[in-house]
Amino acid sequence: MIRIAEPMIGSEEEQAVLAVLRSGRLAQGPRVAEFEEAFAEYLGAQHAIAVSSGTSALIVALTAHGIGEGDEVLVPTFTYAATANAVLLVGARPVLVDIHANTFAIDVDLAEAAITPQTRAIVPVHLFGHPANLTGIRALAGRHGLIVVEDACQALGATWQGRKIGASGTACFSFYATKAISAGEGGMIVTDDGNVAARARKLRNQGEGERYVTELLSANHRMTEIAAALGVCQLARLDDGNRKRRTNAAWLSEKLEDVAIPSEQPDAYHVYQQYTIRVDAGRRDGLQTALADSDIEAVIYYARSLHQQPLYQERGIGGSFPVAEAASREVLSLPVHPGLSAPDLERIAATVNSVSSLTESRSG
Repeated sequence: MIRIAEPMIGSEEEQAVLAVLRSGRLAQGPRVAEFEEAFAEYLGAQHAIAVSSGTSALIVALTAHGIGEGDEVLVPTFTYAATANAVLLVGARPVLVDIHANTFAIDVDLAEAAITPQTRAIVPVHLFGHPANLTGIRALAGRHGLIVVEDACQALGATWQGRKIGASGTACFSFYATKAISAGEGGMIVTDDGNVAARARKLRNQGEGERYVTELLSANHRMTEIAAALGVCQLARLDDGNRKRRTNAAWLSEKLEDVAIPSEQPDAYHVYQQYTIRVDAGRRDGLQTALADSDIEAVIYYARSLHQQPLYQERGIGGSFPVAEAASREVLSLPVHPGLSAPDLERIAATVNSVSSLTESRSG
């Protein structure tokens, strides 16, 4: 089976985890501090705060920026539920916005039209590894006095206008099992705001400023030493892995036929967390089945946009989002991870092309 993702775990990770187990220190100790320092240095960020997941990173970052009850937060409707769930969990209300068809990122013009007197923040999502239009987003935020918290969980190593995502402002990352750094679970907040960083460090640990002195209402969002040990090992190989993803993506883009391949905007450096093609809605599910029959895992991210999810419908959070709805009917992500071999790539392309050709022939 060619999997959609393949965590790259080797002897270095095994030894690092064994060292943690032998140390007897399993939660938020020296390996977490080491990972935070290395992560901030890699991005060129001022502060890095390790937490237990990408969702925790979003919750803590929004709370640290003072987002809460009565606030509205602009969120793209085409994203994983965690993005908007974090907004709800801090007591604010997500306001959904449609996306650009070519980048799957929030449409800045539509975001501006959705602003009300209650709007306090915008959470752009760098989906599938392609950066959102940060130039437009930051200009929008500046005009309206909005806070920007970037959901960069799928975009570690991506750049916008030559700067790594997370190098400025506030951004959140994930180390879930399918991500470029795979620690099983884990997340990171990066920010250039010292006050936000100080609040985030308290919020990740029950709101404690010092041990057993509770200053803020929060919960346990701490990272484990095991996750940090894995992160330290894999951060050192991240750029090599991203280059391999880009090489694999370029090869697929050259070989695939009768599907819409991913694009890369001029100011962006795409890291292809997912290689997401678009297929006519009537052909997409059949292609996914054919790939599965050939032992190739292809995944639909996401079959429902947020406004189509029961939770958001029940809360009256919706609207008209034709671009996102078309994407939900057409997207299909193919394996692109660094562990793929040349025969793997050839098999993926051959299967896609044979099914596409057969479908075209039948429809003709």
